[in-house]
Amino acid sequence: MKKFDVELAVGLFVLVGILCLGYLSIKLGKLEVVGGKGYEIYAIFSNSGGVKVGSNIVIAGVEVGRVKSITLENYQARIVLSLPLDVKIQEDAIASIKTKGLVGEKYIEITPGGSEKIIPPGGKIRETLPPVDIEELISKLVFEKI
Repeated sequence: MKKFDVELAVGLFVLVGILCLGYLSIKLGKLEVVGGKGYEIYAIFSNSGGVKVGSNIVIAGVEVGRVKSITLENYQARIVLSLPLDVKIQEDAIASIKTKGLVGEKYIEITPGGSEKIIPPGGKIRETLPPVDIEELISKLVFEKI
C-alpha cells in the first residue's frame, strides 16, 4: 500500500506540473482559450506587409487588440481586427502597418480621427496605409533615386 501512495503522489505532482505549464503557455503566448468579450472590424490593405494572425493592434502606443484573421479579397489583404468593447474607433480613423524597431515584428497602429461617428461591429476602417518597404528604400538609396 505504501508504494501505491508514493506513485499516486508522483502522478498528482506531474499532473499539476503539466497544468501549470499549459497555463503559462496560454498566458505568455497571449492566447484566448474562451472567446474574449469584444467586437470585430476590418480594414483592406494593398499589402499585409508581414502582419500575422495574433499581431498587436496599438492606439497611442497602447496595445488594445489583436489581428484575428487575414484573407485575400479582390487581390488585397482583408485584415480582421478584434477589439475590446470599451475601445471605440472613429469613422475617419487611419490604420497603418508599422514595425517595432528596425527589423522587429509588425503591428497595426490606429490613428484616431475627429469624427463623432463610431465604426459599428463588423464595420470597415476606410483609410489605410500600407507598410514602408525597407528593401525598396535601400535600393533607391543605393541607386541614388531619392
